Amino acid sequence: MRRSKNKTVAIPKSKEHSLLHHIKKEWRLYSLMIIPILYYIIFKYVPVLGNLIAFRRYKGGPNIFGEYWVGFRYFKQFLGDAQFWQAFWNTLRLSIGYLLIRFPVTLIFAILLNEIHKKWWKKTVQTLSYLPHFISLVVVCGMVKELLTAGGPINKLLSAVGIGKIAFMSEPGWFDFVYIASGVWQALGWGTILYLTAMTGINTELYEAASMDGANRFQQIIHVTIPGILPTIMTLLIMDIGGIVTSSNMQKILLLYNPLNQEKADIIGTLVYRMGITGGNFSYAAAVGLFEGLIGLILVSIANFLSKKLTETSLW
Repeated sequence: MRRSKNKTVAIPKSKEHSLLHHIKKEWRLYSLMIIPILYYIIFKYVPVLGNLIAFRRYKGGPNIFGEYWVGFRYFKQFLGDAQFWQAFWNTLRLSIGYLLIRFPVTLIFAILLNEIHKKWWKKTVQTLSYLPHFISLVVVCGMVKELLTAGGPINKLLSAVGIGKIAFMSEPGWFDFVYIASGVWQALGWGTILYLTAMTGINTELYEAASMDGANRFQQIIHVTIPGILPTIMTLLIMDIGGIVTSSNMQKILLLYNPLNQEKADIIGTLVYRMGITGGNFSYAAAVGLFEGLIGLILVSIANFLSKKLTETSLW
């Protein structure tokens, strides 16, 4: 701003501060964004147009957007389908159960790792906990099946202590335990990375001040560590809540379930796979998938609103 005798004259931003000038100056850095941007456009945004077949009759052929409009026919069809509601409640049960166990366990594990002061021991624990994340999901599910078979080591141990063998993979009641326990084991170490990164940003003087006030390690965690990483906690929680309907790992379910436990294992993702890919009812599957995404959007919006009101932390 420049003041004259009679009025204030606004001076426009100089060329050197413009976005175009900055792009020309740092074009090498901006060029690195081309491939990621193209990836999201081609594989994330363009396929959104495929949701049109949820409102059209589609049987394959040259017309990729279906033959003719049917409106909400397929939505009414799956909302009145008992098989869909069974898959919907299974999805909620598995996702909420997994979230309620994995989220606090991961947070507690990250805090415990942060309390380890010997670097060599801390790095060893971190490395061992990270390893399951890099194991192929097919291999993980194969390991789970081998461990829990009737002649596997788990049942041999149970028999040795007098409990008797348990049909983990064929009894529907045990599927939740198998799914959640194996998921926590595989994701535990990797899930601590963001928490540990946030903890490094906490001012160490706060711990010193709390110690001088007589706070022990547990009290320092409660009053210094957790408040310091609360924005990270809430951000991850919002994202997890938004993915409750869609976060169940369909590939893992497909690898673990069988006709004996399908009653408890069938989720929305596997229903869409069976109806769309296997059954060829693409419009029905697209309608279910669109409904699933809409529920996820509503959940993440509600979680974001509540988090903003209660903790002043939000995604937007």
